[in-house]
Order: sequence, then C-alpha cells, then structure tokens
Amino acid sequence: MEKRYIGIDLGGTKIAAGLVDDNGNILKKVSTPTLAYRPAEEIVDDMARLVKELCGEFSLSPSDIEFLGVGTPGIANTETGCVDFCSSLPFVRYPLVSVLKEKTGIADVDIENDANAAAKAEQVAGAAKGARDAVMITLGTGVGGGVIINNKIYSGCNFSAGELGHIVIQKDGRECKCGRKGCWETYSSATGLILTTREKMAIRRDSMMWTLCDNDLDKVNGRTAFTAMRAGDEAAKDVVDEYVDYLVCGLVNIINIFEPEVLVIGGGISGEGDKLLDLILAPALRQRYSARSEKRTEIKIATLGNNAGIIGAAYLRK
Repeated sequence: MEKRYIGIDLGGTKIAAGLVDDNGNILKKVSTPTLAYRPAEEIVDDMARLVKELCGEFSLSPSDIEFLGVGTPGIANTETGCVDFCSSLPFVRYPLVSVLKEKTGIADVDIENDANAAAKAEQVAGAAKGARDAVMITLGTGVGGGVIINNKIYSGCNFSAGELGHIVIQKDGRECKCGRKGCWETYSSATGLILTTREKMAIRRDSMMWTLCDNDLDKVNGRTAFTAMRAGDEAAKDVVDEYVDYLVCGLVNIINIFEPEVLVIGGGISGEGDKLLDLILAPALRQRYSARSEKRTEIKIATLGNNAGIIGAAYLRK
C-alpha cells in the first residue's frame, strides 16, 4: 500500500486538511471554519473530525496514516509539541501534538509554524523542488517567511526564527504591529502597497487609480497601482517603482544573509507572476553581494498556492 500523509493548515478563519500521497498530490481536501473565539479544545475537536473524515473517505485506519502534520500560526515548539503562543488562536503552551494523537489515534504527529510549513512544501514539491537550501517569503497582509537549510526547517533557539518581514529597511519608518519602525512588512506587504498607493493618490487627484477604485480610497487593493501602471498612469508607476525598490531591498538582504539556492515568492502579490519577476530580477541580482559569482540564487514565484500549507504540514518529515 502506498504511503499516505495528512496535513492540516490551521488558520485564523479556516481549518483545511488534506490526504497527501508520496508524490505531493492532494487526494482529498476538506475544511471547516475555525471560529477562533472558541476554546482550544473545540478547535482541536474539529481538526480531529476532519482527519477522521479523510480516513473514512478512503477506508483508512489511523495506522494506515504514515504521518499527521499541522501548520499553525504562532510559535510551534517542535521539541515539546506545544503551540507556545498564537495571537490569532487561543493557544498558550497548548499540547497540540499529544492531544491530536489521542483524538485521532495516529501515532506520528508533529507541528510547525504555518509559514515554515509552506516553505517546506515549495522545497519538497514546488518552485524550490530539489534545492537543499531555500527561503520562501509570502507577500500578503504581512510579509511571512520560512527558511530551509540543508533540507531542514530553520526555526532558531526559540522556534520563532524566519520572521523575515520584521527586518528593518527604513530606520524610523512606518510603525509596525511588532513594535518596531520601518519593518520590511510595512512597505512590501499588500497592506504596505495599499498604503503607498493611497498616499500617492492623495497628492495626485488626476491619477487613473481614482477611477479604478470608484473614487473611494477604501476600495484600493494590491492590484490598483499595477493595473494603472500597465495602462500608462505616471502616478501608478511611481507607486510600483517605490514598492519594487523596497521589495528588492529586502530580497537582497535575505540573499546576502542566506545565499539560498532558490528564493521563492508567494502570497497574494505573487499573483503578478512573471510581471513581478521582470521588475525585480535585474536589480536584485545586481545588488547582491555575490554579484560577481557564477552561481546565483534563483528567484521564483511559488507554484503550490493555497495548497502549500497542507502539503508542507504533511511533509514535515520529508
């Protein structure tokens, strides 16, 4: 019988679980709302229910599952199996591994930070497949990160390494929710891009960007400036140029620190695909410390999309 794995992508709004085969294919995916205001025990009950639903669909017993992995927000302590802290869920030193083992009957269970799990997925089955050393960043509401060194997730001494969005790229710059100022996240996340767009629109009332958002600043999104730029709008080009400058600054910092074989870009803004790569590749490769070296970091767009969390969690042992 082929090996079967289950990965759970635990989010603040949705719990998604999938049965995964040895080739990284999701055979079946199920989900349920997280309802994060509930006690931790109720959330874990739903996680176990999804696992049992997947097993039942394929007539599998707990012993048929090679491994159950969970990608969770917050600090996932892989030594104790506890979620030490999560700002979006009611987990404080919560023994998630032992509770899931008891509720599912699956013997081998582990947890990992969700961004790290997504990075692992891209390294095992996605854009960085075959690379021993890889870094993934996600450009979404914030800037997340995951670091793979010698095929292993690097999580640091306290299991919270890889918070790449919180490197400072503008001293005394925009205030960040982490308490610092000028974090990369405040400029290169979708939230940061939207703020930059609104700032430019406020001084350029003639910009096409106003038309794209129906003259309502609340309707500005991460695509507004890119769409207007491609239509020839000068103010939008200024926004995108500024965004790319900050994005490249952070990317080069990461390349200089880790020199990964592959740097993967995921998250909502990565939906710009090759158009985004066309803007960042040349300046990023030119500015890196190792610019004169023949070997260089490849910068790629993530390929697994919303499935990365499930695949990465299922493949934590890979």
